Amino acid sequence: MQFVEIIDTINTNFKRGLIPTGEDVPRDHIRVPYGVWDGLAAFLRHEETLKFDSLMCITGIDEGPEEENLGVIYNLHSMTHGHKVEVRIRVRKSNPVVPSVEQIWRIADWFEREVYDMYGIKFEGHRDLRRILLPDDWEGYPLRKDYVFPDTWHGIVVPKVKEGWE
Repeated sequence: MQFVEIIDTINTNFKRGLIPTGEDVPRDHIRVPYGVWDGLAAFLRHEETLKFDSLMCITGIDEGPEEENLGVIYNLHSMTHGHKVEVRIRVRKSNPVVPSVEQIWRIADWFEREVYDMYGIKFEGHRDLRRILLPDDWEGYPLRKDYVFPDTWHGIVVPKVKEGWE
């Protein structure tokens, strides 16, 4: 299925115009309002003509220290049909909450925990949302662009650059 057909299928089964179409709309990803993500995610996973049965990755983004938004990017692939789509959701830094999809794609359990750990984006409905890479008492979210890296943690010097690591 081509990208335009994927958008048409979504718009036919959801609110018309949910995913904008037209010449000036990107052809490599779709932007989705976070309020419809849980219903749309289940649809993308289970609709027979789409059948996105593989969640390849979830990535967090910070649009910058002067910007108000964070984002989550989902890369979906259909092993059944061989098509793919990238879904982008923008959330406010003041309330970074996105519906969890870990009960739709089980691999999202780890991906969502990683994005939470690094960006502080909370996945509402996640059954075990806790840090996965950093200690539970680590303060802040290291991949936010305004993050100030600590000099020490529990009296241990935290090196900012590790020489010879490659």
